[in-house]
Amino acid sequence: MQFNWKPVLAAGVVAAFAGQAHAATEITWWHSMTGALGERVAGLADQFNKSQSEYKVNPVFKGSYDEAMAAAVAAYRAGNAPHLLQVFEVGTATMMYSKGAVVPVADVMKAAGEKFDASVYVPAVAGYYTSPKGAMVSFPFNSSTTVFYYNKDMFEKAGLDPNKAPATWQEVLTAAAKLKANGEKCAYTTGWQSWVHMENFSAWHNVEFASKNNGFGGLDARLKFNSPLHVRHIENMANWAKQGYFTYGGRKNEPEAKFFSGECGMLTSSSAAYANIAKNAKFKFAVSALPYYADVAGAPQNTIIGGASLWAMSGKKPEEYKGVAKFFKFLSQPELQAKWHQETGYLPLTTAAYDMTKKSGFYEKTPGTDVSVQQMIVKTTDKSRGIRLGNFVQIRTVIDEELENVWNGKKSAKEALDTAVKRGDELLARFEKANK
Repeated sequence: MQFNWKPVLAAGVVAAFAGQAHAATEITWWHSMTGALGERVAGLADQFNKSQSEYKVNPVFKGSYDEAMAAAVAAYRAGNAPHLLQVFEVGTATMMYSKGAVVPVADVMKAAGEKFDASVYVPAVAGYYTSPKGAMVSFPFNSSTTVFYYNKDMFEKAGLDPNKAPATWQEVLTAAAKLKANGEKCAYTTGWQSWVHMENFSAWHNVEFASKNNGFGGLDARLKFNSPLHVRHIENMANWAKQGYFTYGGRKNEPEAKFFSGECGMLTSSSAAYANIAKNAKFKFAVSALPYYADVAGAPQNTIIGGASLWAMSGKKPEEYKGVAKFFKFLSQPELQAKWHQETGYLPLTTAAYDMTKKSGFYEKTPGTDVSVQQMIVKTTDKSRGIRLGNFVQIRTVIDEELENVWNGKKSAKEALDTAVKRGDELLARFEKANK
């Protein structure tokens, strides 16, 4: 579905505050963080609120990313949108083209008189949330990338080297076969199947996901993920599913529980799964780089970001935007950024946070936690910078549906990917027409 944001007068958006003379200005923040990550979000808000008395940030869980985005559409139309909305990366283009609904973070900071230097952010992150005119449109908050997790105890029992992660997909297959032969019911599973096996897979192998530099070059981009390499990979996974080497566990992060519960031996998912895995796993595990096909020239290249950024909604009072700017400044502190990265598995968003973490010896103490950073700090290409497409939320749903048709044997890999491209291109054409 296409989001249609209708302009709303500022007077209708802002709720009246209680008339106490020195009451703190309240800032509502809608987010989609659960479990250990939800606890850390609440902790950040509490830390900010205790650091000063002028503003109070109220974090409110609004469901999954797509649910929160849909709720924001309804709230905006009704005139009671939050001050801050956490939007996942696939919603970036939609937000950017939602004229009148948002205020770019660069403008929020400038109006509040707060210093904001986009150059301190890791280029792969800053570039994704920057407009064609060079201004930062949203505030980088929780950026992640895809990584590989494996159960070291399970590897050892199956006669595999627990200190050597599978580097290629062929090695993943070999490990899966040994795990199954040792009686394990689930050798390998994956979270976020479209993000891992279509989007990041493309960048990691330096092949196009979509034309026009994956959408960065214009609204007339069209999908390209039905190439022979993409078909080969999904075909392989379909065969692994038939052989009992790959277990499908859901479209989002549901499969992560299959890993940290000890059911599955290997997992590809977000680097941000680290917090929940570390909290729940009763076994030794390790983090490694995303597997690749060794016969593909130029692979591995780099992975791309997932996670989300914070968007300032329009129609608020100047004093409220000052509070938003103060909160952004608070979140930008290198010490806080480093702690967030170390505790959650999300990327260090600034070079200072990365340097601070490195100097502290954290990566030596917890091997594998720098994998996500190493996958992202190489120079990107026009095929690996990231993906910015209109209606991307709906396109990802299409991909999920078609991949499920492959896993359950209803379609071949080629048929499913061809159909996904056709359906996705229709959504892109609709978005292009609506935003010309």
